[in-house]
Amino acid sequence: MDLNSASTIVLHVLTQATSQDTAVLKPAEEQLKQWETQPGFYSVLLNIFTNHTLDINVRWLAVLYFKNGIDRYWRRVAPHALSEEEKATLRAGLITNFNEPVNQIATQIAVLIAKVARLDCPRQWPELIPTLIESVKVQDDLRQHRALLTFYHVTKTLASKRLAADRKLFYDLASGIYSFACSLWNHHTDTFLQHISTGDEAAILNSLERTLLSLKVLRKLTVHGFVEPHKNMEVMGFLHGIFERLKQFLECSRSIGTDNVCRDRLEKTIILYTKVLLDFLDQHPFSFTPLIQRSLEFAVSYVFTEVGEGITFERFIVQCMNLIKMIVKNYAYKPSKNVEDSSPETLEAHKIKMSFFTYPTLTEICRRLVTHYFLLTEEELTMWEEDPEGFTVEETGGDSWKYSLRPCTEVLFIDIFHEYNQTLTPILLEMVQTLQGPTSVENTSALLIKDAVYNAVGLAAYELFDSVDFDQWFKNQLLPELRVTHDRYKPLRRRVIWLIGQWISVKFKSELRPMLYEAICNLLQDQDLVVRIETATTLKLTVDDFEFRTDQFLPYLETMFTLLFQLLQQVTECDTKMHVLHVLSCVIERVNMQIRPYVGCLVQYLPLLWKQSEEHNMLRCAILTTLIHLVQGLGADSKNLYPFLLPIIQLSTDVSQPPHVYLLEDGLELWLVTLENSPCLTPELLRIFQNMSPLLELSSENLRTCFKIINGYIFLSSTEFLQTYAVGLCQSFCELLKEITTEGQVQVLKVVENVLKVNPTLGPQMFQPILPCVFRGIIDGERYPVVMSTYLGVMGRVLLQNTSFFSSLLNQMAHKYNQEMDQLLGNMIEMWVDRMDSITQPERRKLSALALLSLLPSDNGVIQDKFCGIINISVEGLHDVMTEDPETGTYRDCMLMSHFEEPKVAEDEEPPTEQDKRKKMLALKDPVHTVSLQQFVYEKLKAQQELLGEQSFQALMETVDTEIVTQLQDFLQGF
Repeated sequence: MDLNSASTIVLHVLTQATSQDTAVLKPAEEQLKQWETQPGFYSVLLNIFTNHTLDINVRWLAVLYFKNGIDRYWRRVAPHALSEEEKATLRAGLITNFNEPVNQIATQIAVLIAKVARLDCPRQWPELIPTLIESVKVQDDLRQHRALLTFYHVTKTLASKRLAADRKLFYDLASGIYSFACSLWNHHTDTFLQHISTGDEAAILNSLERTLLSLKVLRKLTVHGFVEPHKNMEVMGFLHGIFERLKQFLECSRSIGTDNVCRDRLEKTIILYTKVLLDFLDQHPFSFTPLIQRSLEFAVSYVFTEVGEGITFERFIVQCMNLIKMIVKNYAYKPSKNVEDSSPETLEAHKIKMSFFTYPTLTEICRRLVTHYFLLTEEELTMWEEDPEGFTVEETGGDSWKYSLRPCTEVLFIDIFHEYNQTLTPILLEMVQTLQGPTSVENTSALLIKDAVYNAVGLAAYELFDSVDFDQWFKNQLLPELRVTHDRYKPLRRRVIWLIGQWISVKFKSELRPMLYEAICNLLQDQDLVVRIETATTLKLTVDDFEFRTDQFLPYLETMFTLLFQLLQQVTECDTKMHVLHVLSCVIERVNMQIRPYVGCLVQYLPLLWKQSEEHNMLRCAILTTLIHLVQGLGADSKNLYPFLLPIIQLSTDVSQPPHVYLLEDGLELWLVTLENSPCLTPELLRIFQNMSPLLELSSENLRTCFKIINGYIFLSSTEFLQTYAVGLCQSFCELLKEITTEGQVQVLKVVENVLKVNPTLGPQMFQPILPCVFRGIIDGERYPVVMSTYLGVMGRVLLQNTSFFSSLLNQMAHKYNQEMDQLLGNMIEMWVDRMDSITQPERRKLSALALLSLLPSDNGVIQDKFCGIINISVEGLHDVMTEDPETGTYRDCMLMSHFEEPKVAEDEEPPTEQDKRKKMLALKDPVHTVSLQQFVYEKLKAQQELLGEQSFQALMETVDTEIVTQLQDFLQGF
């Protein structure tokens, strides 16, 4: 089919694909998908999107399909790759004309040319760069702009390649075109500055757009195009020229007001200049050394002196501050403790920094930061009044200092203070000194200055550790300020309680805490919401602190909990509710059981909050965390929460429900603590286990928690649980064991071991399909000690506690291996004796001795053959468990447990959960803890002697090493 008729068909289908009607749209999309791999399809698309007479939407779609095709089929090795001939035609077609009239489509074409360039330039496409350079020089405005746009996208893409060979190609390209790129930028910049004086807005915008694009090209070439840029005159010339250009452009902002159409582009260009400097400093700190002095002079003059007044704007100030910060904090410029170990480049840069940051400069920067930039602005104060919750969650943390003024000024202050704390500490303390005593509520500016200074003292808390007697200051100055209830004083109430939160982990005497708790109780009742939220934050920091003591806190617990709960109801924003919930969680976690009397209100409110937060999965995560701490605090009483709790666990852990993506991890944790604290199994709690099978199939990082949950059910009510779910669980385990790691195998087998421990009669039958592989692992001598130890633990349980099942298993394995049962048993005992050292847990070592001894008395020749090994293991076991009673001088088995008694819980220990009690009760029925190994050995040997008669028994004992016999006799004294 020729190109024209193909174009007509494709054009028709593309037109249908832009339709709003799905009946038309879907078949068209399917058809296009089929054509994606047809030879000639992309040539047709190129024809369509370069035909400016066609509908914009159709051309837009053609460009997108072309762009996606490059990603999928342009590489030679791709399945259905494009032929070299078609690619050559397409490359030529893409750069014939740079005359696309529609901006969005022009950008897409530039991006797709860059994608091809990434794969083909310069080897298969040597003419691309020369063509672009020629097209950028033409006089036609449109073609010049489009070529420049493409030039930028190609440079950007090639600069992002990271392999050594690609970097080398980019270095070659950069050195070849750098002069041209510089002259292009200079030309467009000068044109722009000339147009400014004429006031022709269209011409200004036109030339500014080209200045911006040519500067973007230069930025990529300068930052990524040279190994040692400081050795290139042109690069350093361009970088030094930036400061002059920045001054010119900042001056232009006087005549181009904020309402001017060019204003946005002008600000973008100014910011781009600062980005060149920041990127260059980041990538080439030592090449930047000659620019340190000018950068600091420039940034400090515009941000901290009158020079910047009337021409700077917020984003520019942020960039300048980041430039200062990156120079101050740059590790390349910090000499080692031992100066001789530092490189000459580091020492030179350090010297420039030191000569710039003199005492007067530092003083001025510190004062301006605190008394100018830290002040709450009109805008912020309005926000405080109109949207208090929005005010409290203003962006901080993370990378916000890179973009937002307040976090940026605070981070700069912290870094400068850290670097020059000897100089700056006295300056800050002097500021504090002048603000002693109460401030008049009439004097708003004095209140705001005080707020700013206190902010500085909080940010520099770690640096001021030795210079401030915080305890005295707290008692004499800060506490009285918290008691000033006037509405205008609220910025200071908020700031002081924040300040205490900053110092709590730095320096705060334990005995002052009750006074602080008193203040917190009062402030949680403050008439201002922002103050209340800030107080909750400080409460969390206080409770979270290492030196927190529950006994000091308990007298205030009821009041605080009630007030926090009221705050949780009062706030309406999702983020704030999450924040208050975290504070509540923290309190519950710290006081644990003591919370029980006060949680009624919260327990009633959480279902409502859960319902309201259907759209907010992060808030739901916070509710889950709160519930985890609540259940731990309530212990067995958490059963009363089940009507609300269990549906939540059900939803959070159901992988067929979309919210599980957010809620699963916390949901599993909640499920686990619910089981651990559950007094008994309810039908609803049992029903939730239906969610487990798909979770095990996921086999994600949550598997460990899943195994803990399964164990929780086994300890809680093994018979009921296993009767319902054992078959499915056994199937899941068999699947898992095929593809899981060694550690995972051990986890699965530990669950099986627990089943056998709790239910020795039913357990082996229920998990029968898993046991042959355990048996085989022992016979084959599994090489991982941890896995072998678990195998022996599982088999030991079966052999000791369900002999008849062991016999049938042995019979089954003998058939399978086509061996005699006795021979197989002999092999197993031999391997067991040989690998006893793989077992490190004392319980399993004793279990092995009990299990092998349980084969006695016997007249079976194989068992008598292995008698020596069985005795060796028994004596090893006795060495493990026998301890000498110092009073009577006799030996006793230290693993024996007597009747169940509640252990005394120390003040700082967590009380035992219901599951801990269940495990203790289980241990009281476990042969490992109820049978004396010493007695068991004695009885088995006595029975063997009676079976064989004295003479044969003695002959059997002679197969045992005499040293072992002597040790055995020592242990059995008194029998």
